[in-house]
Amino acid sequence: MQPVLYINDNKCKNSYSCVRVCPVNAIEVRPQKKHPSILPEKCIGCGLCFVSCSPRAIEFRDSRETVKELLGSERKCVALLAPSIASEFDDITDYRKFVGMIRSLGFDFVHENSFGVDLIAKEYASLFEQAKGKYYIMANCPAIVKMIEKYHPELVPNLSPIVSPMIATSMVIKELYGDDTAIVYIGPCIDMKDESQLYRDGKLVEAVLTFIELRQLFEEFNIQERLVKMSEFDPPYGHWGALYPLPAGILQAAGIKRDLVTSHVITASGKEDILDAINDYDKYIDTIRHHFNLFFCQGCLLGPGMKHHNERFRRRSLVRQYAQKRVDALDKKQWEKDMERWSELDFSRTFKQDDQRIPDPPVEAINEVLRIIGKENPLDEINCGACGYKSCHEFALTVAKGLAVPEMCHTFNLRNKQEYIETLRQTNKKLAETKKALKESEEFARREKEVAQSTSDMMNNMLEKLPTGVVIVDNNLKILHSNLSFINIVGEDAKSISEVIPGLTGADIKTLLPFSVYNMFSFVLKEDQSVVSRDVRFDEKMLNISIFPIKKNKMCGAIIRDLFSPEVQGEEVTLRVSEVIEKNLEMVQKIGFLLGEGAAETEQMLNSIIESYKSRKELKNSKK
Repeated sequence: MQPVLYINDNKCKNSYSCVRVCPVNAIEVRPQKKHPSILPEKCIGCGLCFVSCSPRAIEFRDSRETVKELLGSERKCVALLAPSIASEFDDITDYRKFVGMIRSLGFDFVHENSFGVDLIAKEYASLFEQAKGKYYIMANCPAIVKMIEKYHPELVPNLSPIVSPMIATSMVIKELYGDDTAIVYIGPCIDMKDESQLYRDGKLVEAVLTFIELRQLFEEFNIQERLVKMSEFDPPYGHWGALYPLPAGILQAAGIKRDLVTSHVITASGKEDILDAINDYDKYIDTIRHHFNLFFCQGCLLGPGMKHHNERFRRRSLVRQYAQKRVDALDKKQWEKDMERWSELDFSRTFKQDDQRIPDPPVEAINEVLRIIGKENPLDEINCGACGYKSCHEFALTVAKGLAVPEMCHTFNLRNKQEYIETLRQTNKKLAETKKALKESEEFARREKEVAQSTSDMMNNMLEKLPTGVVIVDNNLKILHSNLSFINIVGEDAKSISEVIPGLTGADIKTLLPFSVYNMFSFVLKEDQSVVSRDVRFDEKMLNISIFPIKKNKMCGAIIRDLFSPEVQGEEVTLRVSEVIEKNLEMVQKIGFLLGEGAAETEQMLNSIIESYKSRKELKNSKK
């Protein structure tokens, strides 16, 4: 299953805001990685990273497709709504219109979670009465539960062994409509997506939608307040459980005293207070002697799965007004009957220790990090907090653990910036000099290229004027170049191909010449030895062939003459042709000289042609 929170690398801008706000260092920054990454096994699902990430690179597991599949099935589907709707959907004039919008999505029943809050509040009241000197941490917030299990496992026995209101209400719904009923919880918490998987193999609550996802579904299906009729929640209805979004709301639902003198429960919410509360509970509970009611967010008023994360006190007022309206309309006697009936369910749960703490690195490693960031002297540790950590030492400790990088330190970056500016100035100076030299080099290369191209064109024109066939092939017997005389000697097939592929470039010589001929090419390529003046019959022609290596085992060339050609017959004609060829070859030699090292292979080919003709002339003279 996909992690409940993850980073989309395509959106990440490396602001490290997520790293700074993570309360448990579950987001690592490695030099070898382009972007930070969330470690699922260490994450507590609090969602602070999601809220703080302005590029929206932090994303959470999307449940919309699962919900649409459930709504499209034949099963009964129940929407279970958190009472935080009063805080989130302040743009909807009446909650009954909101219930109508939920039904328009296709839900058969719509329940509010406040009744489950009432049930669980009663369980807490009973637990605290029977505590007998043992002090508990209330387990309603899944992020708090994960934090205890992973980073304070020694406190797991102090977690209240009671399910959350979401689970309690879902158990009631299953009793009402049957086990095949599909329940979708809708609320402000992202980590409820993970909590739902802990019960009945994920079949108690089969999907969890955040308010953000709910708004997206409303938009997708064009569901608007003005288009729906009013509708009421399905019973059983809740009482003061509607105050659950407020941090101390569940205490009021439980009837637990909250005054400073007689109350035996301390309520804390928000990251900073939570970290302090757990630390103090761990160290001083025997002195404090209170139960702790903890919510990682500021209650469920401003959960990470909500569109709004501001105006906390206005939203408190909205929740209070909504709860008062619900309580005023409540049939108290029916509520008491419902409470008595459903309190018989088993709302107990267990927890597991899952220690994810990383041992502190050696002091030497921490000191090395302090040295790197320029805090080697304790007086330099200004503890500005810009890195997101309380002190320079805490930041160095995190870097030494491999969960952060020195670049997150503000003063380190400033010092590096000055050094970088100076380096950049020197680099720009060198770059200007290099640019000037490069421009001169490019101009010289352009002139050289023009000369080489001109010389190459002259060479090709000369080869085309030679009356003798010339062909060059590679080690796969593919033609690299051939002149018009070669094409005429080979015949009509070669002429047809040359109309499509000039010079027969890329053609397979095995398709143009008989085995006895192309086998000689293979021999020259393999053995790196020349074949000089071989007479071979080809169709109605008698060819005189000389083949010579140009590049060992990779390239060879050949000169081919048609002995039945009128230009070849007769000694006088032969001598004349030889003289013409020698003159042409002298000119080609001059061309090769102009080409220089860039045309070495072509010059080698031409030299081979010259040697072949000299051998032919000597052979003729010896026959006289």
